[in-house]
Amino acid sequence: MTAALLASAALLLSGCAEVGNAVDQGSRTADKVSACTEALGLADLNPLVDPAKLKERAADKERRLRELAGNVQDQDVKNALLGMAGSYVEVQKERIEDAGVVAGWVQRNIKKLDALRAACA
Repeated sequence: MTAALLASAALLLSGCAEVGNAVDQGSRTADKVSACTEALGLADLNPLVDPAKLKERAADKERRLRELAGNVQDQDVKNALLGMAGSYVEVQKERIEDAGVVAGWVQRNIKKLDALRAACA
């Protein structure tokens, strides 16, 4: 009888562990989806606004992307978020008044955005 109770308890506990693992995995997936959705929403930057305002927006986007990277478990997504954050640091350092600089940044950022989409898929 004691052996049967121990076997039942072990079975119950292993079932709880499986449920716990499934919930944990679901939570990680939800975190990844949430981070990806928010990051993709941050991916715009209008170069036609005042350069000071553009740099201010870039600083905000960089901060938010770094926060998202700090909250996501998936290393590929984290790396992609940090890569995008880095691209917004570039905007803050560049002479945004130059259309060639903006065009170059857009091309680099498209590649980083594609990396994020791939990591989020």
